[in-house]
Amino acid sequence: MSLTDMELFMQEHTLAFLFIIAWSLLWKGMALWRAAQKNEQVWFVAILLINTVGILELLYLYVLPMFKSKDTEV
Repeated sequence: MSLTDMELFMQEHTLAFLFIIAWSLLWKGMALWRAAQKNEQVWFVAILLINTVGILELLYLYVLPMFKSKDTEV
């Protein structure tokens, strides 16, 4: 792809890119907020630096608590 092809691709898919950016920022903000409240510095830095379009953030917010609650039930 040449530069002009990339520019054309971005222009044709502007709404998709805006949706992906909004989606990612929403989940990143929520996950960073929770990590800061729990004083989980390693998770905070990982979530801040690693961009996975919300996947890491969703795992941190919804999957990780399930594993932690199973460990504390014993």
